[in-house]
Amino acid sequence: MTDNIKKFLADSDLLLNAVGEGIYGFDQTGDAVFINPAAEKMTGWQSSELLGKNIHQYHHHSHEDGSCYPVEECKIYGTLHDGISRRVSGEVFWRKDGSSFPVEYTTTAVTKNGEIIGAVAIFRDVSEQHAANKALRQALIEVQRLTQQLQTENTYLIGELDQQWSSAGLVGHNRQFSQMLQQLELVAQTQSTVLIFGENGTGKELVAHNIHRLSARRQRPLVKVNCAAFADNLLESELFGHTKGAFTGAINDRKGRFEIADNGTLFLDEIGELSLSAQSKLLRVLQEQEFERVGSNKTIKVDIRIIAATNRDLHKMVSDGTFRMDLFYRLNVFPLHIPPLRERLEDMANLCQVIIEKLNNKLGKNITAISNKSLLKLQQYHWPGNIRELQNVLEHEAILSASDILEIKHNLLQQHSIKSPINDSLASAEKKHIINVLTQCHWRIGGIHGAASALDLPESTLRSKMKKLAIERPKSEINMFKKSGI
Repeated sequence: MTDNIKKFLADSDLLLNAVGEGIYGFDQTGDAVFINPAAEKMTGWQSSELLGKNIHQYHHHSHEDGSCYPVEECKIYGTLHDGISRRVSGEVFWRKDGSSFPVEYTTTAVTKNGEIIGAVAIFRDVSEQHAANKALRQALIEVQRLTQQLQTENTYLIGELDQQWSSAGLVGHNRQFSQMLQQLELVAQTQSTVLIFGENGTGKELVAHNIHRLSARRQRPLVKVNCAAFADNLLESELFGHTKGAFTGAINDRKGRFEIADNGTLFLDEIGELSLSAQSKLLRVLQEQEFERVGSNKTIKVDIRIIAATNRDLHKMVSDGTFRMDLFYRLNVFPLHIPPLRERLEDMANLCQVIIEKLNNKLGKNITAISNKSLLKLQQYHWPGNIRELQNVLEHEAILSASDILEIKHNLLQQHSIKSPINDSLASAEKKHIINVLTQCHWRIGGIHGAASALDLPESTLRSKMKKLAIERPKSEINMFKKSGI
């Protein structure tokens, strides 16, 4: 069996020696049969010292507090016995010099013909992450102390702070959401990479904008890349730019998003939608902060702060092999989790007030409040579309309302039903409103005078809505604007 696993690992030596994570291979008795250079560098133990030995006694023998870690409790050897893969954190490995370092590792059984012939353990040093978390905890303690002091000395300042977040589009007193805002303020002052997790419609892009707004890079651009919007053959050009003649249609040199974002912030939205090929190209640039335009061998160096966002479970994607582990750890320096609306229903009144104020400006209305009955109705709904869905519901009702008190009249539980007449009414009202705005903007979609700006929507979202609602520019208007040169 030992020869089998040695052959299995030898076939992949080039790949295993190149990765940055430490890798150990074990035969079915638990003795080491493979140790890559990254593992040697992290532990100080050379492969010649550990091969053929039970290495638990060398660097996994004790817990962080020095207490004994029996080999029979070791998660790595547990996988050898039961074949169950494990993801482990909160443990330490011990270096040859007697010092220890915190690790995260995964264990996976190696099987042949249905029989376990060994196991592979992949680990990484998370000392920097632990130090960052410790600094964050200390900073949070200090923030809490200062907050209590401010509350004691001047409650007016707290009201001012709430108003600032409200004007930035982030409002609420839910405990989870408030903690997220505290973390946002802290990390915004650093250069650390941020990975925003949240369901569709929770406001991930808004959080990214506020991190940039509060950062030292706020005078430089925030450049967004929707990773789901580009095919693999176009993504490289979009990110890194191209030179004239690099491919068919490349009639001029063009800067990519990385170059445009130099000294600013790059927001990688929907990062979980990238193919493995695209992930590999992105990883190299994130590591080196340098790249070449397509069709050029000239290296361009940039200074960029990365913010990424996803609604996907990247941990599961890493386990499934659809998202690179090294890219995940490169991005997951400081994770921010945005709670879904159904978990912060106590914020409904504040959210409605902020949205209604924006709708008044957008629609020319003078709505002052929402009725208590309607507010209760909103709090009883599960909101699968989160705040974006709430905005759509309130906008629909505001368009139809002739009163200064907003009433929610349609059945929220039916609004996703294709056959629902209320849903048809919502779509019809939305379509009519979008067409009116497009007409006023001469059917321009992008730019400061475009319909997307007037509707306070991302350009990609407006185009998606137009496609969904079958909105097309009338041919008569196309001909008229061609003649007028518009």
